Amino acid sequence: MDYRYIHLVKDINDTMVELKDIGIAKGGKQILHDISFKIPDNEFIAITGPNGSGKSTLAKIIMGIDKPDTGSILLDGVDITGLSMVERAKKGIAFAFQTPVTFKGITVRRLMELASGKKLEKSEVCTFLSKVGLCANNYLTREVDSSLSGGELKRIEIASVLARKARVSIFDEPEAGIDLWSFKNLIEVFGELRSEVEGSIVVISHQERILNIADRVVLLENGTIDKVVKQGEKNSLFTDELRCCKC
Repeated sequence: MDYRYIHLVKDINDTMVELKDIGIAKGGKQILHDISFKIPDNEFIAITGPNGSGKSTLAKIIMGIDKPDTGSILLDGVDITGLSMVERAKKGIAFAFQTPVTFKGITVRRLMELASGKKLEKSEVCTFLSKVGLCANNYLTREVDSSLSGGELKRIEIASVLARKARVSIFDEPEAGIDLWSFKNLIEVFGELRSEVEGSIVVISHQERILNIADRVVLLENGTIDKVVKQGEKNSLFTDELRCCKC
């Protein structure tokens, strides 16, 4: 199965993801080293840091798109380091790409149904799409292909992850490529996810408004964890140096 379908399989249970001493090098350059932290049940974790600090690589390692050179990843205490992307998807890990993929021949409605694992009424599809600022009547029968703009694809992908209700939902820079109105609504969507979804959320982002609603923020710098900041302590995170690195 192609990795583009990783967020289309559903299996919901309580979970905890733990990363232990993760390291990876690409092209002779060390991207991440000695990364260790936990993603507890029902928490919203934001991962941030300067460009090139390894944020997206770390997200892909959790999903299984990239394989670490060192270290291990545990899910519910079980080592999943050797599992493929598809195997991790079956265990309930979902991933939304920074640049959305297309699914030629699959309509928006069908994508929502594949994500949710069941046939959906029109009103249910409308609920998911309206959360990302799209009118279901205009998109139900549209194919998820290149006829859609980058912003439309991004919103549809986020809606499909909402429909999935995964155990762990990972969003790689969800604000990339969307307009200001959509970004404002995106913040509301993540706020709802934080309170409604029985699972954990991991968001890769530079955006302070996203960081502010996270339970904790993991700051990467030079391929390692500089600090982990909990809710209520995040003012100390927004230094001039980090602000200069935001999109």
